[in-house]
Amino acid sequence: MTYADIIVDISHEKLDKSFQYVVPENLKEEIQVGVVVSIPFGRGNQLRKGYVVGISGEPKVKGIQIKSIAGIQNDQETTESRLIALAGWMREHYGSTMIQALKTVLPIQKKVKAQEKRWITLLIPREDGEKLLEEMKNTRFKARTRLLEALLLAEDGKLETALAGKELGTNASVLHYFQEKGIVSVDSDEVYRSAIADAASIPHIEPAGLSQPQKQAVEQILAEWEKPEPRPVLIHGVTGSGKTEVYMELIDRVLKEGRQAIVLIPEIALTYQTVRRFYGRFGDKVSVINSRLSQGERYDQFKRAKQGKLQVMVGPRSALFTPFGNLGLIVIDEEHESSYKSENSPRYHARETAIHRAEMEGARVLLGSATPSMEAYYRAKEGEYALVKLAARFEERPLPKVSIIDMREQLKKGNRLALSLELREDLGKCLEKGEQAMLFLNRRGYAGFVSCRSCGHVMKCPHCDVSLSEHNGRKLICHYCGYETVKPDKCPVCSSPYIGGFKAGTQQIQQIVENEFPGAGVLRMDYDTTRAKGSYEKILAAFSRHEADVLIGTQMIVKGHDFPDVTLVGVIAADLSLNADDYRSGERTFQLLTQAVGRSGRGKKEGHALIQTYSPDHYSIQTAAKQDYEEFYEEEMGYRLLMDYPPAAHMMAVLGSSEDEKLLETAMHYLALFTGKVYPGKDLHVIGPAPASVGKVKDVYRRVLYLKHENYELLVRIKDRLEKYIEINSGFRKVYIQFDFS
Repeated sequence: MTYADIIVDISHEKLDKSFQYVVPENLKEEIQVGVVVSIPFGRGNQLRKGYVVGISGEPKVKGIQIKSIAGIQNDQETTESRLIALAGWMREHYGSTMIQALKTVLPIQKKVKAQEKRWITLLIPREDGEKLLEEMKNTRFKARTRLLEALLLAEDGKLETALAGKELGTNASVLHYFQEKGIVSVDSDEVYRSAIADAASIPHIEPAGLSQPQKQAVEQILAEWEKPEPRPVLIHGVTGSGKTEVYMELIDRVLKEGRQAIVLIPEIALTYQTVRRFYGRFGDKVSVINSRLSQGERYDQFKRAKQGKLQVMVGPRSALFTPFGNLGLIVIDEEHESSYKSENSPRYHARETAIHRAEMEGARVLLGSATPSMEAYYRAKEGEYALVKLAARFEERPLPKVSIIDMREQLKKGNRLALSLELREDLGKCLEKGEQAMLFLNRRGYAGFVSCRSCGHVMKCPHCDVSLSEHNGRKLICHYCGYETVKPDKCPVCSSPYIGGFKAGTQQIQQIVENEFPGAGVLRMDYDTTRAKGSYEKILAAFSRHEADVLIGTQMIVKGHDFPDVTLVGVIAADLSLNADDYRSGERTFQLLTQAVGRSGRGKKEGHALIQTYSPDHYSIQTAAKQDYEEFYEEEMGYRLLMDYPPAAHMMAVLGSSEDEKLLETAMHYLALFTGKVYPGKDLHVIGPAPASVGKVKDVYRRVLYLKHENYELLVRIKDRLEKYIEINSGFRKVYIQFDFS
């Protein structure tokens, strides 16, 4: 006898477990992991929808009567079953419960009431209606008369019920009278909520003629797609090289094949310009999904996609799970962005998950970036991905000129403001010409690290080559190995008393600009100014219309935006990301700086950028100023190989949290010991456990254990053994454990 493990109704947290059902003989060939079934559930044996997550030949509990599967929900087999199978893969590779994985890939489970538009339609011939109207004019039924008259005047004999009620005073009794007499009918159409607020105002855009380098890129990609087993393609194109036009050309070809495309963008802030470009090209075949939409708007977009009424979905990470029935292409723009990595369980990466979904559905994957992630470029170098390059800007426009400003010299000149003398001078010239500027405050990684403003020295861990983070009690702690020391009063290199953390924020930068240039229009774009729905679009649209001269913001302003009049970009505090307590800090800094300076000079006017830093000689800053990715990659890869960090090796973080600090420390200690028993080999590097980067949140303590090895599958097997160990040991019941692969 065959048994199926089935999860029932994932909208209920209490049902976060599988139930076993007998597979009837007539369904044995069709039942597999991912299939959507109908099952009798509960005391009344009411039929419910379930998801098959496992098949076995033995009952879990013997001696009890096990119910049978009632049938397969054929209408949901293709799309939904593939997504369920994808959830199974995610659960296996990233570590989570199956319910968590299912809630990730099937995000809209609670049905939202559909919006309807109701119509009143005249059923009798016009001549009969006019005759009836003459008779009614002499009666006291004025509302009936007004409605009939309006229907006769309407070109198609139809009126919206809402309009009739508001303008004609039509109520239910009037409609009932006419319906009983067979004079009118009242019908309804489902109206989908629009996710694109100003869709009607977006002008149609004819396909732009591709440049010769773009044509060559398209030909290379199509040649790869013709192979029996096409690889994911990585487009490495400098900022402003026209990657989006290449995406749209390839999407157009996929749509002509009758298939659909998903376009992933890293942040909601990028939605405004990206969606306008895609909607202008493809019209209402395009929609968008993001966390700022209402539940009803999100529900409608997925419903339209499932019904085949959409062909292109644009959005951040969650758009990857759009229920397209014939998916042909997944584009991941700015693939290097950290937002493609989920912070919730399962802690999946959109890049690897997209590749697996594409393999399941016979689709292709296209990655694009001016600053590819180390992992993607390493795989391209190894031949796992196909590499396509766009080495010049569109129409051969020059890359911006970049100047590095040594902020240590500013202190010597008596300038204690966050804006250097050179940046203020260039900003004045920019405003005099009527051009626009962007000031980027590099806030990523700002919390915690300690540096000297006189010589630029940063307090680092002697064991892990990452910056130490400042905690209460003047402690400096490494979040990789737990190394601890006391914060010094003076710089250990130059003895300067100017040692501490960076304090300036976007509001202070705005005040400086407004004080220095009182006539300039200034917009600020950060967490505080973008909380409301539609705030991103309003700020970016205002800047695009030249309603402001200067846009100040955090990293959300430097990713993928295209403003032709921006000729100056100022990067304030480049060191903040450089000295984050993360082995990727050099990579993150190079990417942010390269993307930031790439916002300048994208139109026909030449661009200039200034990078303010206390570490002007660091290779990340030097190579970003030169826009030289290859030089940066070679330098960074040397450090990764030396320290066994990805992509030179694979790394798994075991993240533990609990309200009981001592219990958590004991639990993490035992996990480290058990790991050594599971795999005693010396080639497995176990680091920690140590405090997490934020060691306590809302009275919940957090610790982390790192495992590094060149074999990814070995780390997955260790993860599986640790999961079983946690499950059978009662001491872990008050400890929450997550796994994170990189």
